[in-house]
Amino acid sequence: MTRQPAYLRVYYKLRDQITGKAYQFGQRLPSKRQLADTEHVSVITIGHAYDLLAEEGYVEAKERSGYYVSFSDADPFLSKNTKPRREEQTESYHEDFVIPPVEHFPFMTYARTVRKVLADEGEKLFVKSENQGRADLRQAIASYLLRNRGMEVSLSQILVGSGAEYLYGMVVTMLGRARIYGVEDPSYEMIEKIYDQNGVIVEKLKMGPDGIRSEALKGSRAEVLHVTPFHSYPSGVTADITKRAEYINWAKHRNAFIIEDDYDSEFTVKTRREDTLFSMEPKRHVIYINTFSRTISHATRVGYMVLPSELSSSLLSKVSFYSCTVPVLDQAVLTELLNSGEFERHINRVRRRLRE
Repeated sequence: MTRQPAYLRVYYKLRDQITGKAYQFGQRLPSKRQLADTEHVSVITIGHAYDLLAEEGYVEAKERSGYYVSFSDADPFLSKNTKPRREEQTESYHEDFVIPPVEHFPFMTYARTVRKVLADEGEKLFVKSENQGRADLRQAIASYLLRNRGMEVSLSQILVGSGAEYLYGMVVTMLGRARIYGVEDPSYEMIEKIYDQNGVIVEKLKMGPDGIRSEALKGSRAEVLHVTPFHSYPSGVTADITKRAEYINWAKHRNAFIIEDDYDSEFTVKTRREDTLFSMEPKRHVIYINTFSRTISHATRVGYMVLPSELSSSLLSKVSFYSCTVPVLDQAVLTELLNSGEFERHINRVRRRLRE
């Protein structure tokens, strides 16, 4: 078993104390030296843990004063006395954000993997896939999500399909056309087009620098909220941890659904990825969608959705008659890339270059 680095141990401990209200919103945290003495680690280690907490929005550093808790999960839909958030205080955010170009997956590695799969699988590639996607691919995706996104899911919760746009349509089939679907404004135009084509009412919710503005969310009639918490396109906005908690509270209060579109999240330059909405509420309210189009190439039309544990059976029953739309060879190649570690090595190479 790999031993956890000391700074991560301190990070997780402080994060749990903050979300568990041991430290309240606005409260000053112990100094680096105090905490180093308490945890029996170096001041540098504490600094790394605090930097990570600040990077994810749990704390805020104030010059010559220390670190203060900036995370709040106070329910804005039940309280009238919530403190104004940053997006309510400013009109500015990065409207000219452009997703940086990312190199495709190395072709020679991909070609070598295809040859290996053809040799190993042989005529098994002619066997029809399960409707949700091959079990070995879904298991590989589940293992990858646990390692990289902190999401504990079973392969029975995963549905594989030919890209995110196809899966948006599957969402409507599962949740129904009678609901109002809220989308970020601005957002990737194809999201609105697909929902509109599927005959649902779409409501645009104005974005601020941390995500959908609180007033827009409170005033919305939406019963399904489609969000891209990391690098929403075209605004470039990433929702901080407090905004993510606000989305979860909104869904719980309304008994609504959140579609978490995690496109581009693998290429964050942060040392640790933000918690997904799904990992914050995995049981009833969040449907997670991601795709290999960004990470391998745009010609790879393969995506997957992860359904909430308590509702996966009932939601899947509404689409169980659909055959999987991804060719078996493509599924087998992706399985090998995930299980061999080649996929993650590519992700890590690109992240290092983007960070540089």
